[in-house]
Amino acid sequence: MSHARKQTALRSVLNWVPGRGAAAKAEALAEAGVGRSLWEDAWRRLKRNRAAIASLWFLGLICLGCVVIPWVWPYGYAEPDWNLMYHAPTFAGAHLFGTDALGRDLFVRVMWGCRISLMVGLVATVVTLLIGVTWGAVAGFVGGRVDGLMMRFVDILYSIPFIPFVIILMVLFGRDLFLVFAAIGAVSWLDIARIVRGQTLSLRKKEFVEAARASGVRDGAIIGRHIVPNLIGIVVVYVTLTIPTVILFEAFLSFLGLGVQAPLTSLGGLVSDGSAVLESYPYMLVIPAIFLAVIVYCFNFIGDGLRDALDPKDR
Repeated sequence: MSHARKQTALRSVLNWVPGRGAAAKAEALAEAGVGRSLWEDAWRRLKRNRAAIASLWFLGLICLGCVVIPWVWPYGYAEPDWNLMYHAPTFAGAHLFGTDALGRDLFVRVMWGCRISLMVGLVATVVTLLIGVTWGAVAGFVGGRVDGLMMRFVDILYSIPFIPFVIILMVLFGRDLFLVFAAIGAVSWLDIARIVRGQTLSLRKKEFVEAARASGVRDGAIIGRHIVPNLIGIVVVYVTLTIPTVILFEAFLSFLGLGVQAPLTSLGGLVSDGSAVLESYPYMLVIPAIFLAVIVYCFNFIGDGLRDALDPKDR
């Protein structure tokens, strides 16, 4: 039996042995020469980061709430009640977070705001990754004049003020929700493109890339099969740090009145509505601002935990 088959058999047997804890199994596997993969080791390190794990739980609860609660809550996000305008929050009554200027239930609107803000953050980040990773990987792998031209184009885009650019797009093409996704993602890919390009410059000289070239593999296949998979670690960390930035960017646009269209709302729109009546009805600003802050902090803590877990210098 080969060494690899022995390791696999030993791992399977230990998983079925009763009375052995995880530490004992790990010790037995280490004695037999069975090592952990990068992702297994990173997950073990991440689990020891209490802030990151707590953030995962909080973020999971918020995601679950913003998906389930709008379906089961007795009030709709656009359903007004003219008899209960600016009703204060009451934990014993029907309106948990109170109501707004039109008598709409603030609790369900906050849940919808979390849903829209998270959707904008996730979808815009996916757009950012598709453009940035592709652009940076191609520029770093091809090199030469192609690399120079592609990165000079990135430098030109860096010189354009992004917020006025997005505002112009929103004014010209309307405040459509999908346009918000595309507009924010289309101007947020420059950082990841530079990061991926730098990593690709170091990867293209590795032995496995040279072996693929010697085997006659095309450049596009090398980028897709060998370069991009080795960038997953840094891309994962970048995603967790980009999503809160995109959420804050969308909140800023909604605060200016350029976000999603009413009666649909996001956390930034709710904060904007609450800021207008802060002195009289502070709960309208404080409640959505707390949810926005918690979501941003959760993603930042998760990003820090992933960065520490995937950093090879700390392993």
